[in-house]
Amino acid sequence: MRINFKQKELIQQIFNAIREKFPEIEFISVTEGAENPDDLWINITAPRDEDREIELIEFAGDKLTDILLDYGYYFLIMPRKNTEGIGGMKYEEISA
Repeated sequence: MRINFKQKELIQQIFNAIREKFPEIEFISVTEGAENPDDLWINITAPRDEDREIELIEFAGDKLTDILLDYGYYFLIMPRKNTEGIGGMKYEEISA
């Protein structure tokens, strides 16, 4: 999986914006989309409360739409309850 500098920068920005509003979430990894390897999934821990998870998805959706329109990169936020076995690039690799 290849992630360019701008994609890394945008992933950090979107995660930081989400983390500011939802401090209980943690970054897990970034993986390629299942159907298109150019799509990137930003895997995060899901909030415990289902209503809070819906708020997170709506908040992130607005930010991700802006990124798609401004830069042409298709990112998805993937809240995960079970974090075992999720591969991909970890935050340390993104921020390096």
